[in-house]
Amino acid sequence: MTEEEVALVEMKVLLTCFLKELRESQAVSQTELAKMIGSSQSRVAKMEAGDPSVSTDLLLRGVLALGASRKDIGKVLGSRKAA
Repeated sequence: MTEEEVALVEMKVLLTCFLKELRESQAVSQTELAKMIGSSQSRVAKMEAGDPSVSTDLLLRGVLALGASRKDIGKVLGSRKAA
């Protein structure tokens, strides 16, 4: 993988973890989040599982729907703590 590809994968992992953390901390169900973003519960489950078919755009929509700011997202992406 190129450096750019590695960076993209790391960012998706960070967004995936952030999404699940936000959703759980707010006691929002996967079904509720799905309604918020116009998707399905199964798609939200795939988002949280890091399914490669999930777009970065959808992850960002989910995080924003849960109230994260651009600054919050920047902090998460800048943390480089992808596991």
